[in-house]
Amino acid sequence: MTTESRLTELEIKLSYAEDLLEEINRTVFRQQEQIESLQRQILNLQQQLQDMSPPEGGSLRDEIPPHY
Repeated sequence: MTTESRLTELEIKLSYAEDLLEEINRTVFRQQEQIESLQRQILNLQQQLQDMSPPEGGSLRDEIPPHY
């Protein structure tokens, strides 16, 4: 194998590696966006649960409808 052909082969491999790295970077970026979106959704759901919970010191018996 000549030096020229080895150099050409290395350049080809480098080109593939650069393309793969760019694709991995795009994937990581998209996943980070999805993680941040899911974190916001979790925070919203936690807030909704807190808003729905009975006030401090209240009991569930206070929330039983009168016909019980």
